[in-house]
Amino acid sequence: MPLIRARGISKKYPNGSGNPTLALEDFSLDVGKNEFVSIVGPSGCGKTTFLMLVAGLERFTDGELLLEDKPVKGPDPAHAIVFQEYLLFPWRTVWQNVEFGPEVRGLSKSERTQLVEKYLKLVGLEGFEKRFPSELSGGMKQKAAIARALANEPKVLLMDEPFASLDALTRELLQRELLRIWQQTEATVLFVTHSISEAVYLADRVVILSPRPGKIRGILKIDLPRPRGSSILTSTEFIRYEREIRDLVWNEGQRN
Repeated sequence: MPLIRARGISKKYPNGSGNPTLALEDFSLDVGKNEFVSIVGPSGCGKTTFLMLVAGLERFTDGELLLEDKPVKGPDPAHAIVFQEYLLFPWRTVWQNVEFGPEVRGLSKSERTQLVEKYLKLVGLEGFEKRFPSELSGGMKQKAAIARALANEPKVLLMDEPFASLDALTRELLQRELLRIWQQTEATVLFVTHSISEAVYLADRVVILSPRPGKIRGILKIDLPRPRGSSILTSTEFIRYEREIRDLVWNEGQRN
């Protein structure tokens, strides 16, 4: 049974003209437990919209969306989301930011302490517990945001271009860190990116969307060994996957 099941999802946004904007159309996708799925496509094709639907932060117009065979009806700790913007509370320390979700869930102080220690260690932020976001680098802020999401122990981790604003070296480092973290948790990851190479490097499967309204134009299984080091980026297989995805994206773009 898929962890996430989307069937015939459509999403319309109202606008002043009286003709709603169709962001997604007839979107169907199954995602398995502990699977890492990347979603790529042109700007405005509905990638983020789908994440927001899975997170329960938006309602779809038509179709069916299930998580563990239950309808997604609204926000839930089972679906944690990490955005491109770090969205940390600036008045709270790293520790307090990561503790926020368990605190809202009503966990005891000792339970919260165990979770915060566990996930700060997992993302490599030990020793920075008392720092405020303004005292952290961009990469460290995103690590804190990931730790905060994981502290809710979500079944689904939704990531909306989380590394897009980082420099190339930090981005590559955090890609490796994300894979390490994912392999040590049981979370299923849906990862939105504009970078084809990032999508291939991280994912078990890559979903390619058409220009708006977003429709699935292809799903490519990435049959590359794990764990994945930097040497894989220059392999023949990796380059072939990049080319296949790029051809789907650009050929589709030219037809529209």
